[in-house]
Amino acid sequence: MTKRGFGKRLALGAIWMVLSAPSVLAQGEAPQKAGRPLNTGDVLSGELSALKVKGAKPGQPSSAYQITSEPRRLPPPSGLCNLETGPETFQLVTATPAQASQLKGLLGKQIAVKVDEIACAQDAGQISEAVVTKWSLVKR
Repeated sequence: MTKRGFGKRLALGAIWMVLSAPSVLAQGEAPQKAGRPLNTGDVLSGELSALKVKGAKPGQPSSAYQITSEPRRLPPPSGLCNLETGPETFQLVTATPAQASQLKGLLGKQIAVKVDEIACAQDAGQISEAVVTKWSLVKR
C-alpha cells in the first residue's frame, strides 16, 4: 500500500539527488597536495601499531611496528613512493631486541622517532608504504 502522491515525491527526490550530485562529488575530489618533506634527522610522529610477520627462521614469529602519520615526501630518489601524496604508514625496523622491547610498551600511543635512514617499501611482504631502517626514539 502506498500513499497518494508517493510517485511525485519519489520523482522529485530523484531529481534533487541528480542535481545535487555534482556539488557533492566536487567536494570529495579536492586535490591533495604532497606532504611536507621528511629528511634524514627529521622527527616523525604518529600512532604506533604492531604488525605480525613471519620471522626469518621457521617457527620463530617476529613482530614489526608501524607508525601512521600525515603524508610525507621522502628525499630523492624515493620521492613520493609512487603515491599521489606520499606515504602515510612507516614501518619501523627493529635492529636489536632492546629496540623491540622499547616499542612494545608504547603500542597504541603517539610516539616520535628521529629518522636516520628511510626508503620506500619495495618487497612484497612489506605492509607499510615506507620503511624506516635506522631510527631512535625521541622523548617528549
